[in-house]
Amino acid sequence: MKKEAVIPVAIEHEMQDSYLDYAMSVIVSRALPDVRDGLKPVHRRIMYAMDNLNLVPEGPFKKSATIVGDVIGKYHPHGDAAVYDSLVRMAQNFNLRYCLVEGHGNFGSIDGDPAAAYRYTEARMSPISIEMLKDLDKDTVDFSDNFDGSLQEPSVLPAKIPNLLVNGSTGIAVGMATNIPPHNLSEIIDSLVTLIDAPDTDNEELIKLVKGPDFPSGGLIMGLQGCRDAYRTGRGSITLRAKTELEVNGKKQTIIVSEIPYQINKTKLIEQIADGIKNGKISHISDLRDESDRNGMRIVIELASGANSQLVLNQLFKHSNMQCTFGAIMLALVDGAPKQLTLEEMLKYYLEHRKEIVSRRTVFELTKAKDRAHILEALIKAIDFIDEIIAIIRASKDRNEAEKKLIKRFKFTKIQANAILEMQLQRLTGLQKIKLEQEYAQLIKMIAFLEDLLESPRRIMDTIKQELLEIKKKYGDKRKTRIITEGPQEFDIEDLIPEEKVTVTLTDNGFIKRSAASANKPVSDIPQQSGNEVQCLTTTHHYLFMLTNLGKIYRLKVHEMPENSKQGRGTAPINMAPLTAGERVIYIFALKQLTEKYAVTLITKQGYIKKSLLRDYEGARKAGIIALKLEEGDEVTSARMTGANDSFEFIAISAAGGSTLFNTETLKTMGRVSKGSKIFKIDGKDRIKCLLNPEGGKELIVVSENGFGNRISIHQYRLPGKAGRRTDIMKINLKQDALADAVMANKNDTVVIETIHGNSSEILVMDILTAGRSRKGEKLLELSANEKVSGVYVKNAE
Repeated sequence: MKKEAVIPVAIEHEMQDSYLDYAMSVIVSRALPDVRDGLKPVHRRIMYAMDNLNLVPEGPFKKSATIVGDVIGKYHPHGDAAVYDSLVRMAQNFNLRYCLVEGHGNFGSIDGDPAAAYRYTEARMSPISIEMLKDLDKDTVDFSDNFDGSLQEPSVLPAKIPNLLVNGSTGIAVGMATNIPPHNLSEIIDSLVTLIDAPDTDNEELIKLVKGPDFPSGGLIMGLQGCRDAYRTGRGSITLRAKTELEVNGKKQTIIVSEIPYQINKTKLIEQIADGIKNGKISHISDLRDESDRNGMRIVIELASGANSQLVLNQLFKHSNMQCTFGAIMLALVDGAPKQLTLEEMLKYYLEHRKEIVSRRTVFELTKAKDRAHILEALIKAIDFIDEIIAIIRASKDRNEAEKKLIKRFKFTKIQANAILEMQLQRLTGLQKIKLEQEYAQLIKMIAFLEDLLESPRRIMDTIKQELLEIKKKYGDKRKTRIITEGPQEFDIEDLIPEEKVTVTLTDNGFIKRSAASANKPVSDIPQQSGNEVQCLTTTHHYLFMLTNLGKIYRLKVHEMPENSKQGRGTAPINMAPLTAGERVIYIFALKQLTEKYAVTLITKQGYIKKSLLRDYEGARKAGIIALKLEEGDEVTSARMTGANDSFEFIAISAAGGSTLFNTETLKTMGRVSKGSKIFKIDGKDRIKCLLNPEGGKELIVVSENGFGNRISIHQYRLPGKAGRRTDIMKINLKQDALADAVMANKNDTVVIETIHGNSSEILVMDILTAGRSRKGEKLLELSANEKVSGVYVKNAE
């Protein structure tokens, strides 16, 4: 027994070699198109198999299962699904600009519906695919063995149409991908003709002729830059947009979408728009429906009354695939290797291919013509000597002897002698001789023409030009995709919204109200506060920022808020921001943008204080951003916005009557997610209740939940002036009572005390007794059972 040799191989070398073999197989044999005919092997094999099955455009359809079986059985050693999917795509007029297959049955839709199984559908070649195969039988291309060596298949098709640019191609190989957009046949042929007439035409001149891709689904191309980048470098980002039209019927406005970007699923687009309406990204739409039918696409978007149609369109383009990007990658196989190509290179490679096809076709036709002329010479001569020829044939004992005698007597070649021996008797008539002489004369002219054609490269190019112009006349059409040369505009929605002065108010009951402001009132960045109510004088172009008790900041444009009357209660914040359970807005401010010019001071229930620059919250979005880190069970109770370098004093008061006075200038600026420092010690169930500006008045009025109150003169009783120190301003037992609210007022002002049941009571500041800090104060109002004070605010004296 012969001993087998064992050759040690390093596994890394074997893995490298095997992977490279696999990668090249995918690149060359599956994923990338050939620059000459623009086809991948599977598409080429499908068309060749259909040609062999004689599935011509004027013939009957044949089951797709027959075509798929023929392809995988003879040429394509892969699964039937891959072949059928490719066949289906070649028949879809929303994927290919010029379909190469005519389908009969369900071949899918732009809604993403899959094609029926191949046992149900039928197909045949389209007229334009015949142009791809024309002259295949004239030795114009090389043939190679199929996967088992039993048959031959073409390595490339003659491709009378520039299919790579006309229909485009997409594919993902190993480490590379191609994404060539489809183009208009007439424009591509015009550029090819220009290149034939003027071979020195550069890429920039060709770009002027090929305006841009022409997608089968139509739509708009926004700007030329992406197209030019693709044609110059082989890569470019092309912005596509749906074609829309505004229908106005009285006060009713409707946006009609009749064309969508290339390779966008219509059903998913509608779902995407519906999701945008649901999550608030797209507004002012009252109805959305699909009225598309066999006559064309029609997506109906009805607008709410008074809606700005341009604003809605901008939202649709921004938040849905009504506007998207096509990333062009002009990658194809050149001499079996992948190469990223410019427009000029793609056109020149195609012309080189056609030049070879026409040359090989001419050689083939010339050979055929010479062979036929050679036989005709013998037939014409034979008629003149027919009697002698017949005598020679009759005197010969077999065919071989007759052949030899004819060759010897008339100097015929073996081919000519065989042609004479096979000649039919009807050729002996005088009329047949005339026909043979006419045919011979025509062949002599054809031979001269073909020989001249082969000797003149210029005439070959003229022939290519003539054939291209015939293709243009036969199949050329108008563009489907319109090009908007100025490019997509930025989504500057404020240009569509008039800038108006408005008042935004956070009310005592937690609602947010937007109402028109007086024209002569100046806009102020610093919000005004009265009790629990916060008011911003701003414009519709500003952002509204909402701070919640859970330490988050939410942002939205002021013009996006519902408009309320001055008497209305406002809108619940949950309708403007994704608040969680138990989350409520406690402070608002409105700015054009967040800068380091302003700061915000936050105080929590557990006694933490933090000052941060508003610039730290520039990442705030509708979804919210964390404003500070809270300990478990803690929450923000008070907030104030000031200038970053301004010196402001504030009084912080707790539920148990503890207080401190601090200056914002002494506070250290902290980062966004820090929790701050302790303002003063908080014991047990105590918590910070309010934050007051001592400049609001000369008297500090504190009121407990049970209706007790105290008045403290700021001038007579100074609070500690440093954060961390505490003094009591009212004696409160948290087991029985708690501080409800506090305000700064003057002696002639009136204090309004409100209860949780909506009742209110007014009392003059001067009528409130001044009690010591160790006392719980005097009874300011009588409360019924389960009634408690909810808040206090000041009515200034006239």
